[in-house]
Amino acid sequence: MLMTDIIAKKRDGGELSAEEIEFFIRGVTDQSIPDYQTAALLMAIVWRGMNRRETLDLTLAMMNSGDTLDLSSITGVKADKHSTGGVGDKTSLALLPMVAAQGVRMAKMSGRGLGHTGGTLDKLESFPGFSSALTHEQFLSQVERVGFAIAGQTADLDPADKKLYALRDVTGTVQSIPLIVSSIMSKKLAAGADVIVLDVKTGSGAFMKTEADALELAREMVEVGRLAGRKTVACITDMDQPLGNAVGNALEVREALALLKGEYHGELEELCLTLGSCILTGAGAAKDEAEARAKLERGIADGSALEKFAEFIEAQGGDRRAVYDGALLPDAPVKYEAKSEAGGYVQHIDAEGVGLVSMHLGGGRETAESGIDLAVGLVLHKKRGDFVAPGESLATIHARSLESAVSAAELLRRAYTIGSDRPNDVPFVKAIIRAED
Repeated sequence: MLMTDIIAKKRDGGELSAEEIEFFIRGVTDQSIPDYQTAALLMAIVWRGMNRRETLDLTLAMMNSGDTLDLSSITGVKADKHSTGGVGDKTSLALLPMVAAQGVRMAKMSGRGLGHTGGTLDKLESFPGFSSALTHEQFLSQVERVGFAIAGQTADLDPADKKLYALRDVTGTVQSIPLIVSSIMSKKLAAGADVIVLDVKTGSGAFMKTEADALELAREMVEVGRLAGRKTVACITDMDQPLGNAVGNALEVREALALLKGEYHGELEELCLTLGSCILTGAGAAKDEAEARAKLERGIADGSALEKFAEFIEAQGGDRRAVYDGALLPDAPVKYEAKSEAGGYVQHIDAEGVGLVSMHLGGGRETAESGIDLAVGLVLHKKRGDFVAPGESLATIHARSLESAVSAAELLRRAYTIGSDRPNDVPFVKAIIRAED
């Protein structure tokens, strides 16, 4: 089998066989196929696409390119959640303890952030002593004992995706539904969960800018999950403005804790209840959405979800006192109000622009090797549809210096569009896609 023949076949619109796809992934993994040939096939896939069978075969080949997690030693149904990412997305911090408090175990592999803000692991390191470096045995034991664990992805889990994603990033081949589906689903399938719930963001701060593209991606991922024998559900949610009010690592931790304490009510709570309901019903822990929501809300009201989170932090070496005492989390020395120069209603917030403000302050990474400041970021006081008067604060900037705070405030003002008319409300959860849809 020759790689040049495979490239030419896809270039001309042909359908690749399972054997050809396996040959390609094997060559990517053992580096017997040079980068220039890999890039050529990736570009051919971008232009010509893949049908569902090809996408499934690509996903399974990538999943089997390295180790897969065997969760069979953990009792009960195991679930996993994935988000396509967005600004202010701290969902896992609140969702996992909410679900675990209801008896459904969550085994989650997470990553670090590159770009706007930190990833889930970065946020969790706001807790003194917390470590995401768990051995396979420690990971399984903690999921069984505590109800959930969040660890860094091992080097041997889906190595083909690591190689392909790095190459896609520098060759303009990221934007392809089959390649996105296989990248996400190969990792989720390799992680071994029985139930997979996907949060597919759409809007200015999301990778999928239009709802139509988000729906296509969601349907393909759900179908690939079904064909692979996993219960898979996808929720299409809004990312036309940041999720919640906090953007920045420790600040997002505080907001997630506020939700678990029953002190926060907004779209982050709605998202956690929606995703959590999909998990509980999929796992058979609730007969329908109404029962699932009631259970999740009760877990917040009685404190069991917050205590579950504290148990998790302690299990991974962190200081559980910081769950209850926010003064123990990183705190920036400068607090600066970014005041509006205009009056009217907030028409739009450029979510990506807000994320760049956090990165400007040091809350995100420009490269994988960059350091990250866990304390900095911003807390928005005005969201889409809110009225703002001239001189009123749009957000509080948390910074290391007054100079960086002032420049961040100027960047933030550019991210806001303010006009005389109040914009129409838009649904936060736009659709829920199940295998039968």
